[in-house]
Order: sequence, then C-alpha cells, then structure tokens
Amino acid sequence: MSWTTDEMMSVEAARSLVGHVSCFVGIGLPSTAANLARRVHNPDLVLIYESGAVGAKPTRLPLSIGDGELAETADAVVSVPEIFNYWLQPGRIDVGFLSAAQLDRYANLNTTFIGGDYAHPRVRLPGSGGAPEIAASCREVFIMVRQSPRTFVERLDFVTSVGFGAGHDAREKLGLRGRGPVRVVTDVGVLEPDPVTRELTLTRVHPGVDVADVRAATGWELKVAPSLEVTEPPTEEELTVLRGLVERSKP
Repeated sequence: MSWTTDEMMSVEAARSLVGHVSCFVGIGLPSTAANLARRVHNPDLVLIYESGAVGAKPTRLPLSIGDGELAETADAVVSVPEIFNYWLQPGRIDVGFLSAAQLDRYANLNTTFIGGDYAHPRVRLPGSGGAPEIAASCREVFIMVRQSPRTFVERLDFVTSVGFGAGHDAREKLGLRGRGPVRVVTDVGVLEPDPVTRELTLTRVHPGVDVADVRAATGWELKVAPSLEVTEPPTEEELTVLRGLVERSKP
C-alpha cells in the first residue's frame, strides 16, 4: 500500500504511545495519532481532553475540545479545574501530545502569534489553551508537527510553551515537573533531544526521505545522530484504521 507523508507521521506518532497509560490530547494532528494508537497499538490508553473528558473513545476525530462526541464516549466528564488541578499539574498524566505553529531547536513552542508584536501581530494564532501546563507537567511530552523552515525556526516569535528553554539544565532551573519533550514526530522524520545539550537531534527518517531533505526543512543547522534509523513503513492495518477515522470525520 502507498501512503502520504501525513499518514506516515500519524502512524509513527501513534506507535510512540505503546506502553503508556494516559495521554493528554491536543486537537488536530495529535488527536489523530492518539485515536489511532488506541485502536491499533494500545487499546487501554486513556485519552484525556482539557474540556474534562477522561477516557474518551470518539468514533470520529473531534472537531474541538468541546466536541460533544468526547463527552458522550468518555468514562467520566469532570470540570476543567479538576483536569488541571488534580490530573495534570501533580504529574498524574503520562504523555502530553502537542502541536505548534513554530518550534525551535530546544523544542520550545509558539501557538500565540507570528510576525509583528503581541499587540499588533501579522498572524494571530489560537493561543496557549492548556499547552503551557501540558508542556510543564506531563511526565513526557510528544510533539507532532509538519516540518518546514517556516515552522522549525531559529527564533520563536513568541514562547507559548517551554520545552527546554535555552537548553542544558534550563528546564530544571525553572522548576518544571515533567521531563519535557522527548520526541518530535514530523512528516519527514523523528527528532529527540540530546541528553546533555537538549538540542533536538534527527534520530530517524521516514522511508524515502534523505537527511538533506530534513535539513532543508529546518531553520537551523540540524544535528544528526550517528546511528540514524529508518522508520518502518505503515502496515495495512494502521492505514486502514487511520483512513477510516479520517473518512468518518468528513462533513
């Protein structure tokens, strides 16, 4: 079977959730991957959305965190303060799954604005939502985003959610609870933070992608792991389930 770059990204991101118990899910690309993971790789995965849905099992991809499908299929629906104060901030959630409009070499994220300044931006983005708390408090953070020089930038226009700050031990000095971003899955490969500097390093490329392609899609001089791996292609089951999810979500 053939596949698209977005499908390869969703499949590889879903595989990242094997072995995890709970996932705080962002809408969009992360929600696609998390719902695919629950159907194929980790049927006991508890999906949590910031609107209060705990253990959501949507039959289609939700349009927003307020989509009624989440509440109707959840094991429980609690208040937003409980989601944040009881579940998220004390570090009770395994994985936070995020996306962004901009990302830098230390996995800091921007979902606030692009160009200009805060009061007069060129593009006003959706804003932070719960992303800063997710990035700060989940035990681990996965990021899923399409890779291009416009997205992978040398300097963010605004730091919405902290990954590793300025690198090294900056995150620990800020007193952030979780380990931070441990994996960035894109449409061309996978990046992981260097254990010392915390700078994102290319550790895996998807089938048919060259390192040169990834470097061309990055706004800084990208470091590459000496033992670079190649992602396993999607299986027929992964693609069938993924496409079914997408098809049921069409208007």
